[in-house]
Amino acid sequence: MPRTKDALKQSTTGAVDSVRLIKKYPNRRLYDTKTSSYITLQEVKDIVVQGELLKVIDAKTEEDLTRSIYLQIILEEEAAGIPLFSEVALANMIRFYGHSMQALMGNYLETNIQNFCNFQKHMSEQVQPLSAEAWAQMMTSPSQAVQNLMGNYAQQSSHILVQMQENMAKAMGLKK
Repeated sequence: MPRTKDALKQSTTGAVDSVRLIKKYPNRRLYDTKTSSYITLQEVKDIVVQGELLKVIDAKTEEDLTRSIYLQIILEEEAAGIPLFSEVALANMIRFYGHSMQALMGNYLETNIQNFCNFQKHMSEQVQPLSAEAWAQMMTSPSQAVQNLMGNYAQQSSHILVQMQENMAKAMGLKK
């Protein structure tokens, strides 16, 4: 289930997921209310990677800063190592800002990233007995089975886009 901004949803146990609150102070320090300590941006990233829900607010105004902190983490990650986004991908994303398809593109990206996360989880469960080294080797020189799985994922992604196009055309009263 995607975790969106209004994602205080019930888990499979019926309990409401708790959101870890981080306060950002004017001195740019981040305060974790769960541990009652100041934390670094790297530690915020670690919390996100662990799958924990969090919310970052301005300590003074209580403005939600979560998106801007996530973007800051992405910017630092993009600058530090092997980038996730190519220049072409970034330029295309920029082109969608202000475009009539902006919201549709955001939903498309969110859906595809969630599908990819589900795919990754499924793959991890299937190859649990493999060591980290074997897993890395398999992904750098994938077998036919892995290539087929990736092909299936690409087909699912394409199917999502076609469905969105059909739904949009239907909503606008257009025929195929």
